[in-house]
Amino acid sequence: MDTANPLLDWALYLAGMGWHVFPVTPGRKKPPMVREWETRATTDPERITRCWRAGRFNIGIATGPSRLIVVDLDTAKDPAAGPDGAAALAELAARRAAAVPATYTVTTPSGGRHLYFAAPAGVHLRNTRGDLAPHIDTRAEGGYVVAPGSLLAEGGYELADDTDPAELPAWLVQACLEHPTRPATTTTGAAPARPDAYAASALRGECDRVRTAPRGQHNAVLSSAAYRLGQLVGDRLLAEATARAELLAAADALLTGRCSCTPGENARVIDAGLAAGARHPRHTHRKEAA
Repeated sequence: MDTANPLLDWALYLAGMGWHVFPVTPGRKKPPMVREWETRATTDPERITRCWRAGRFNIGIATGPSRLIVVDLDTAKDPAAGPDGAAALAELAARRAAAVPATYTVTTPSGGRHLYFAAPAGVHLRNTRGDLAPHIDTRAEGGYVVAPGSLLAEGGYELADDTDPAELPAWLVQACLEHPTRPATTTTGAAPARPDAYAASALRGECDRVRTAPRGQHNAVLSSAAYRLGQLVGDRLLAEATARAELLAAADALLTGRCSCTPGENARVIDAGLAAGARHPRHTHRKEAA
């Protein structure tokens, strides 16, 4: 045990669970201390030890690579806003004649709870925010949670139940699929089915960068390309489905057998990058043709 920095012990313990961790700003729950945190999150004890010996960082768990779905149950600060997350989840289960299984549980400084579930094989879910019910968010592919042991000014994230994560029950999988994620931005209007010349040029350029990415930089180039195109998606200049399909096709060039790239990993990197970029649209202003 490292008495000088117990967060190192927590990070190593979580990595031992097979969960990919990365450093978060000390005393806060964001921002991550590293860029491209989802692809750089690790279970490597040596990397983790080097990192946390350098500072008392809070700990983020990248839920996608860790194959976790975390159900975030918030407290209700305003009674008029409906039941708190725990009560809302119980109501949702009751409506489906189901039960919420015992699982790995962490309490949050605000009085909420994080329920950790294992992602079922073949199931790919994205984050949700208040879509299942008020005061219930989920973190899955493209998301992260602040891990137990982490500290905020108002308190800490504490392990309440160390039961191994149960597999996300089928009724909750179905509920998540029935309530897709909300748009990442509040920009009105839909992206065009066929991108204009500006967006089409950007799409070609980023896909060309992916196809010609130097060996050893595949993930970094793919992630940055997805992020940049995600910004256009957020600005409603490019359809997400178009960007994803073109990036997946370009990423096929990386599957050479000379590196560890896999189709599943490429898809995760693309989805995470598009989602992150869409949260930060470019708001590109172009002059209309005379």
